[in-house]
Amino acid sequence: MKPVEIPASDPDAVLPGAQFADACAMTVSGQYLTAMSAAERAVGRAPAWIRRLLQVRNALVAPFGLKPGRSKLGGAQDRVGMFPLLRQSEDRIVLGLDDRHLDFRLLVDVQNLGAGRQSVTATTVVRTHNLFGRAYLRVVLPFHRVIVKTMLAQAVRA
Repeated sequence: MKPVEIPASDPDAVLPGAQFADACAMTVSGQYLTAMSAAERAVGRAPAWIRRLLQVRNALVAPFGLKPGRSKLGGAQDRVGMFPLLRQSEDRIVLGLDDRHLDFRLLVDVQNLGAGRQSVTATTVVRTHNLFGRAYLRVVLPFHRVIVKTMLAQAVRA
């Protein structure tokens, strides 16, 4: 179950004008996952080291107006972990936030491969709005890649 980095499919369809997209996929055997169950397993229960890293991130970016993951949103909104749920189908979940510095989407896709196997793909798409958004993206990318692979591995673990 080693993660495989793959090209993100059509990021402009998910977030028009996006400047960054990446995707990571893993194969799972012997269990049935929907996009929602995979997303809940991946982002619904982050390991302690990732939670601590997000606390540090939130403290560092708060003075710049970047929203923390659990920001208060107007009206009731469904969430998966700390991310607002934007769209949902059996095989795709779209999570995301829009901010004055950047907008992002996290897609979790599940595809049946046959013979009791499924592919679970996490795709991240980001559109930056200003210099701070571009700088923030550059700083978090190395962490992002490790975190996504870790979270995706959680999703496919039985």
